Amino acid sequence: MGNVRILEVKQSIFESNDKQAALLREELKKDGVFLLNLMSSPGSGKTTTLTRTIEALKDDLKIGVMEADIDSDVDAETILKTGAKAIQLHTGGMCHLDADMTRQGLKGLGTDDVELVILENVGNLVCPAEFDTGAVKNAMILSVPEGHDKPLKYPLMFSICDVVLINKIDVMPYFDFDLEQCKKNILMRNPNAKIIPICAKTGEGMEEWADWLKKETAAWREEEHA
Repeated sequence: MGNVRILEVKQSIFESNDKQAALLREELKKDGVFLLNLMSSPGSGKTTTLTRTIEALKDDLKIGVMEADIDSDVDAETILKTGAKAIQLHTGGMCHLDADMTRQGLKGLGTDDVELVILENVGNLVCPAEFDTGAVKNAMILSVPEGHDKPLKYPLMFSICDVVLINKIDVMPYFDFDLEQCKKNILMRNPNAKIIPICAKTGEGMEEWADWLKKETAAWREEEHA
Protein backbone atom coordinates (compact mmCIF):
# COMPACT_ATOMS: atom_id res chain seq x y z
CA MET A 1 0.00 0.00 0.00
CA GLY A 2 2.91 2.33 0.71
CA ASN A 3 4.00 2.25 -2.94
CA VAL A 4 0.71 3.53 -4.33
CA ARG A 5 1.11 6.86 -6.11
CA ILE A 6 -1.42 9.50 -5.07
CA LEU A 7 -2.19 12.37 -7.45
CA GLU A 8 -4.01 15.39 -5.98
CA VAL A 9 -6.07 16.10 -9.09
CA LYS A 10 -8.54 18.46 -7.44
CA GLN A 11 -5.80 20.69 -6.08
CA SER A 12 -4.05 20.74 -9.44
CA ILE A 13 -7.25 21.77 -11.22
CA PHE A 14 -7.88 24.59 -8.76
CA GLU A 15 -4.29 25.86 -8.94
CA SER A 16 -4.36 25.94 -12.73
CA ASN A 17 -7.73 27.68 -12.74
CA ASP A 18 -6.59 30.29 -10.22
CA LYS A 19 -3.66 31.21 -12.46
CA GLN A 20 -5.94 31.53 -15.49
CA ALA A 21 -8.39 33.63 -13.48
CA ALA A 22 -5.68 36.05 -12.33
CA LEU A 23 -4.46 36.41 -15.90
CA LEU A 24 -7.99 37.09 -17.14
CA ARG A 25 -8.49 39.81 -14.52
CA GLU A 26 -5.34 41.57 -15.68
CA GLU A 27 -6.56 41.46 -19.26
CA LEU A 28 -9.94 42.83 -18.26
CA LYS A 29 -8.27 45.65 -16.36
CA LYS A 30 -6.24 46.65 -19.42
CA ASP A 31 -9.42 46.62 -21.50
CA GLY A 32 -11.33 48.65 -18.92
CA VAL A 33 -13.99 45.94 -18.51
CA PHE A 34 -15.56 45.17 -15.13
CA LEU A 35 -16.72 41.55 -14.83
CA LEU A 36 -19.24 40.62 -12.14
CA ASN A 37 -19.90 36.98 -11.27
CA LEU A 38 -23.53 36.66 -10.13
CA MET A 39 -24.51 33.44 -8.35
CA SER A 40 -27.55 32.00 -6.60
CA SER A 41 -29.88 29.02 -6.31
CA PRO A 42 -32.36 28.35 -9.13
CA GLY A 43 -35.49 30.44 -8.71
CA SER A 44 -33.90 33.16 -6.58
CA GLY A 45 -34.70 35.83 -9.15
CA LYS A 46 -31.35 36.29 -10.93
CA THR A 47 -32.78 37.09 -14.35
CA THR A 48 -35.44 39.44 -12.97
CA THR A 49 -32.78 41.18 -10.91
CA LEU A 50 -30.61 41.48 -14.02
CA THR A 51 -33.35 43.09 -16.07
CA ARG A 52 -33.96 45.62 -13.29
CA THR A 53 -30.23 46.24 -13.01
CA ILE A 54 -29.89 46.89 -16.74
CA GLU A 55 -32.85 49.26 -16.62
CA ALA A 56 -31.22 51.21 -13.79
CA LEU A 57 -27.78 51.40 -15.43
CA LYS A 58 -28.45 51.56 -19.17
CA ASP A 59 -27.91 55.34 -19.32
CA ASP A 60 -24.64 55.16 -17.38
CA LEU A 61 -22.87 52.00 -18.56
CA LYS A 62 -22.55 49.85 -21.65
CA ILE A 63 -23.63 46.42 -20.40
CA GLY A 64 -23.09 42.88 -21.62
CA VAL A 65 -24.53 39.72 -20.04
CA MET A 66 -23.37 36.11 -20.24
CA GLU A 67 -26.13 33.68 -19.33
CA ALA A 68 -24.77 30.30 -18.21
CA ASP A 69 -27.04 27.26 -18.13
CA ILE A 70 -26.78 23.54 -18.71
CA ASP A 71 -29.32 23.97 -21.53
CA SER A 72 -31.94 26.39 -22.96
CA ASP A 73 -31.60 30.00 -24.12
CA VAL A 74 -34.65 31.55 -22.45
CA ASP A 75 -32.62 33.77 -20.11
CA ALA A 76 -30.50 35.24 -22.90
CA GLU A 77 -33.67 35.95 -24.91
CA THR A 78 -35.08 37.81 -21.91
CA ILE A 79 -31.93 39.91 -21.51
CA LEU A 80 -31.78 40.77 -25.22
CA LYS A 81 -35.21 42.35 -24.93
CA THR A 82 -33.74 44.93 -22.52
CA GLY A 83 -31.40 46.19 -25.24
CA ALA A 84 -28.28 44.90 -23.50
CA LYS A 85 -25.75 42.76 -25.30
CA ALA A 86 -26.16 39.10 -24.35
CA ILE A 87 -24.90 35.61 -25.08
CA GLN A 88 -26.03 32.19 -23.85
CA LEU A 89 -23.38 29.81 -22.53
CA HIS A 90 -24.09 26.08 -22.36
CA THR A 91 -21.84 24.29 -19.90
CA GLY A 92 -22.17 20.78 -21.30
CA GLY A 93 -23.60 19.44 -18.06
CA MET A 94 -21.12 21.24 -15.79
CA CYS A 95 -22.66 22.89 -12.72
CA HIS A 96 -20.27 25.85 -12.75
CA LEU A 97 -18.02 28.03 -14.91
CA ASP A 98 -14.26 28.23 -14.55
CA ALA A 99 -11.84 30.88 -15.84
CA ASP A 100 -11.29 29.27 -19.23
CA MET A 101 -15.01 28.86 -19.85
CA THR A 102 -15.53 32.49 -18.86
CA ARG A 103 -12.79 33.57 -21.27
CA GLN A 104 -14.53 31.69 -24.07
CA GLY A 105 -17.78 33.42 -23.17
CA LEU A 106 -16.16 36.86 -23.21
CA LYS A 107 -14.67 36.15 -26.61
CA GLY A 108 -18.07 35.13 -27.94
CA LEU A 109 -19.78 38.15 -26.37
CA GLY A 110 -17.15 40.64 -27.52
CA THR A 111 -15.94 43.25 -25.04
CA ASP A 112 -14.89 46.11 -27.30
CA ASP A 113 -18.15 47.97 -26.76
CA VAL A 114 -18.96 47.12 -23.13
CA GLU A 115 -17.85 48.49 -19.76
CA LEU A 116 -19.71 46.14 -17.44
CA VAL A 117 -20.16 42.42 -18.09
CA ILE A 118 -22.37 40.37 -15.78
CA LEU A 119 -21.93 36.62 -15.74
CA GLU A 120 -25.09 34.89 -14.55
CA ASN A 121 -23.54 31.68 -13.29
CA VAL A 122 -25.28 28.30 -13.18
CA GLY A 123 -27.92 28.13 -10.44
CA ASN A 124 -26.15 26.35 -7.59
CA LEU A 125 -24.81 27.30 -4.15
CA VAL A 126 -21.94 24.80 -4.15
CA CYS A 127 -19.93 24.31 -7.35
CA PRO A 128 -19.83 27.93 -8.62
CA ALA A 129 -18.31 29.05 -5.32
CA GLU A 130 -15.34 26.72 -5.76
CA PHE A 131 -14.09 28.11 -9.07
CA ASP A 132 -12.60 31.57 -9.64
CA THR A 133 -14.10 32.81 -12.92
CA GLY A 134 -11.70 35.72 -13.31
CA ALA A 135 -14.41 38.17 -12.22
CA VAL A 136 -13.47 41.42 -10.51
CA LYS A 137 -16.20 40.97 -7.90
CA ASN A 138 -18.53 38.17 -6.80
CA ALA A 139 -22.17 38.73 -5.94
CA MET A 140 -24.96 36.41 -4.96
CA ILE A 141 -28.72 36.52 -4.51
CA LEU A 142 -30.40 34.88 -1.54
CA SER A 143 -34.18 34.89 -1.80
CA VAL A 144 -36.44 35.07 1.23
CA PRO A 145 -38.19 31.71 0.56
CA GLU A 146 -34.82 29.95 0.84
CA GLY A 147 -34.53 30.82 4.52
CA HIS A 148 -32.21 32.91 6.67
CA ASP A 149 -30.08 29.88 7.59
CA LYS A 150 -28.49 29.41 4.16
CA PRO A 151 -25.22 31.19 5.13
CA LEU A 152 -24.78 28.52 7.79
CA LYS A 153 -25.34 25.66 5.34
CA TYR A 154 -23.28 26.99 2.42
CA PRO A 155 -20.35 28.82 4.05
CA LEU A 156 -18.02 29.00 1.04
CA MET A 157 -20.54 30.76 -1.19
CA PHE A 158 -21.15 33.52 1.34
CA SER A 159 -17.48 33.83 2.27
CA ILE A 160 -16.34 34.63 -1.29
CA CYS A 161 -19.05 37.16 -2.17
CA ASP A 162 -18.40 40.88 -2.02
CA VAL A 163 -22.11 41.69 -1.99
CA VAL A 164 -25.20 39.69 -1.04
CA LEU A 165 -28.60 40.71 -2.37
CA ILE A 166 -31.48 39.49 -0.23
CA ASN A 167 -34.27 39.29 -2.78
CA LYS A 168 -38.07 38.97 -2.54
CA ILE A 169 -38.32 40.98 0.66
CA ASP A 170 -41.91 41.76 -0.31
CA VAL A 171 -42.92 38.23 0.76
CA MET A 172 -41.19 38.25 4.16
CA PRO A 173 -44.52 38.40 6.02
CA TYR A 174 -45.44 35.03 4.53
CA PHE A 175 -42.23 33.17 5.40
CA ASP A 176 -40.39 32.38 8.59
CA PHE A 177 -37.51 34.64 7.56
CA ASP A 178 -35.56 36.73 10.08
CA LEU A 179 -33.78 39.50 8.14
CA GLU A 180 -31.59 40.63 11.01
CA GLN A 181 -30.55 37.06 11.83
CA CYS A 182 -29.79 36.49 8.16
CA LYS A 183 -27.50 39.53 8.14
CA LYS A 184 -25.72 38.22 11.25
CA ASN A 185 -25.27 34.81 9.62
CA ILE A 186 -23.80 36.40 6.48
CA LEU A 187 -21.42 38.64 8.41
CA MET A 188 -20.31 35.69 10.52
CA ARG A 189 -19.13 34.04 7.30
CA ASN A 190 -17.87 37.25 5.72
CA PRO A 191 -17.48 40.40 7.88
CA ASN A 192 -16.72 42.49 4.78
CA ALA A 193 -19.79 41.52 2.76
CA LYS A 194 -22.12 44.30 1.69
CA ILE A 195 -25.74 43.30 2.24
CA ILE A 196 -28.54 44.88 0.22
CA PRO A 197 -32.18 43.83 0.75
CA ILE A 198 -34.07 44.15 -2.55
CA CYS A 199 -37.25 43.26 -4.33
CA ALA A 200 -36.49 42.83 -8.02
CA LYS A 201 -40.20 42.67 -8.77
CA THR A 202 -41.07 46.07 -7.31
CA GLY A 203 -37.65 47.72 -7.64
CA GLU A 204 -37.16 48.27 -3.92
CA GLY A 205 -33.46 48.48 -3.02
CA MET A 206 -32.35 48.42 -6.65
CA GLU A 207 -31.02 51.97 -6.55
CA GLU A 208 -28.51 51.09 -3.85
CA TRP A 209 -27.43 48.01 -5.82
CA ALA A 210 -27.05 50.04 -9.03
CA ASP A 211 -25.02 52.69 -7.21
CA TRP A 212 -22.69 50.00 -5.84
CA LEU A 213 -22.11 48.65 -9.34
CA LYS A 214 -21.45 52.10 -10.80
CA LYS A 215 -18.98 52.89 -8.04
CA GLU A 216 -17.11 49.58 -8.37
CA THR A 217 -16.98 49.77 -12.18
CA ALA A 218 -15.63 53.32 -12.08
CA ALA A 219 -13.01 52.39 -9.47
CA TRP A 220 -11.83 49.43 -11.57
CA ARG A 221 -11.47 51.52 -14.71
CA GLU A 222 -9.72 54.35 -12.85
CA GLU A 223 -7.29 51.87 -11.30
CA GLU A 224 -6.04 50.91 -14.75
CA HIS A 225 -5.66 54.52 -15.85
CA ALA A 226 -3.76 55.30 -12.65
